[in-house]
Amino acid sequence: MPSWISRITGHDSNAVFAAVLLAALSPVAVAQRPFPTRPGEEEPKKMPDGRLQSEVILKEDHKKNLEDLGRIRTLVGSIEEDLKKNDRHVLSLKALKDLEEIEKLSRRIRQRMKRY
Repeated sequence: MPSWISRITGHDSNAVFAAVLLAALSPVAVAQRPFPTRPGEEEPKKMPDGRLQSEVILKEDHKKNLEDLGRIRTLVGSIEEDLKKNDRHVLSLKALKDLEEIEKLSRRIRQRMKRY
């Protein structure tokens, strides 16, 4: 049976009550859902001993970079000796191979440094 207010306003009070209740509770329902996580905001991966995986990789890359730089130094020294020993018209194939290896090592170092 309609109430006297619904006769005056032309609305059913139960429908109005339900609409007000729904409007009041909708922010609470939205707050219950967690925000979606971005792919870049994941938990950092850890090693079994508790260290961060990224730190372990950085340390290994640094160690490899130092080893490659040491190898480049020795190659540059051998190329310099070949150039001093030979005439200006003589080109050593060993020196060319050493130069190619220097390029290869420098590319590897650059790629490791670009990762992070």
